[in-house]
Amino acid sequence: MERRRVLVSGRVQGVYYRDTCRRVAVGAGVGGWVRNLDDGRVEAVFEGPLEAVERLVAWTRQGPAEASVSGVEIHAEAPEGLAVFAIR
Repeated sequence: MERRRVLVSGRVQGVYYRDTCRRVAVGAGVGGWVRNLDDGRVEAVFEGPLEAVERLVAWTRQGPAEASVSGVEIHAEAPEGLAVFAIR
């Protein structure tokens, strides 16, 4: 089980980033959450098998078609056992 916290910069709010992220995560069997931050970034946490988590991290670099990602920060963290994915 792996966990990554990702901070995504760019035009990522108001473009269905969180909803699309949730759908992609659920389809990949990844737990965690995604939320908008007050500074305009999106923060997401992904937990699951390494390959699935890496797939989600790679997806954050592009996001949905309406998004324009300018930066992604990735932080490895200790898993908490999250089994479902939610929008916060």
